[in-house]
Amino acid sequence: MVAISSEAVRPDTPRDACAAAEDLRTELAALGVHADVHHGFGVAMVSVWRELLVWTDGTVYRWWTGHLSWKTGRRLYTAYGVDDPVAAARCVAHRREELQRAYPPSEVIPERVP
Repeated sequence: MVAISSEAVRPDTPRDACAAAEDLRTELAALGVHADVHHGFGVAMVSVWRELLVWTDGTVYRWWTGHLSWKTGRRLYTAYGVDDPVAAARCVAHRREELQRAYPPSEVIPERVP
């Protein structure tokens, strides 16, 4: 997990969650990773792969690392400030590669012609 500096998280300067999600989607596309953005109620989500959903409130990006806390059994999350979507996109792309090995794409179902 990456520590976020106090300068990166300033409640007096909120960033639009949708704009932050679009920035991440753009950087993922530059890495060849397709993603969809969905937004509403002050948050936005970037859907990348099975079990890889990045969400943002306009301050940080968060996603599940795939690990559980040995102490509590709860999910562990990664967080990156929205001020560096390039670094966040690299980490998301790396996590996607891990998940692709665990969950390869399904085969295309051929169309039925009547």
